[in-house]
Amino acid sequence: MRCASVTRNTKETQIEMTLTLDGKGTAQVQTGCGFLDHMLELFARHGRFDLTVQCTGDLQVDAHHTVEDCGIALGRCFSQALGEMRGINRYGSMILPMDETLMLCAADLSGRPYLGWQVTLPAEQIGNFDTELGKEFWLAFVRNCPSTLHFKQMAGENTHHILEACFKGMARALRQAVAMETGFENEIPSTKGTLV
Repeated sequence: MRCASVTRNTKETQIEMTLTLDGKGTAQVQTGCGFLDHMLELFARHGRFDLTVQCTGDLQVDAHHTVEDCGIALGRCFSQALGEMRGINRYGSMILPMDETLMLCAADLSGRPYLGWQVTLPAEQIGNFDTELGKEFWLAFVRNCPSTLHFKQMAGENTHHILEACFKGMARALRQAVAMETGFENEIPSTKGTLV
């Protein structure tokens, strides 16, 4: 089983996170931020990743540090669980419909951090969640699991649907990317011979 655990303690957040890539999609998430909990739970379910998150953050300020630091921890968990990335597909993509929203999500576990974010969010907040933090989460992820992720919004008017499609679609793209390629389990999927 490809598993990882990360502990991150700062003056802003305290995080304990565990990840199993080859899981069943179970999640136990407590961040103190309801919308982030929702996103991480559906990310685990649609990626078939087993995920536990316990986070205490400075929510009296706002959710910025909590969201960003959970992205950091999740990126580190993926990087740790993948190791040298031997045998993985490396690439994954999904065009995900959610009601009026249509989102293209694509992943390359390339060893190079890049975030393509062509997403328009009509509302600045969902409840007390600042919607610009969606991008901050994925920026933190790619910086800590060096990878190329693209989000391209093809349609969408409802901000909740748009962000939910981002997390569901990328979960399914990453599920493809981390999957083992039968017959090539010991091969690094790059002509360079390394992805790290």
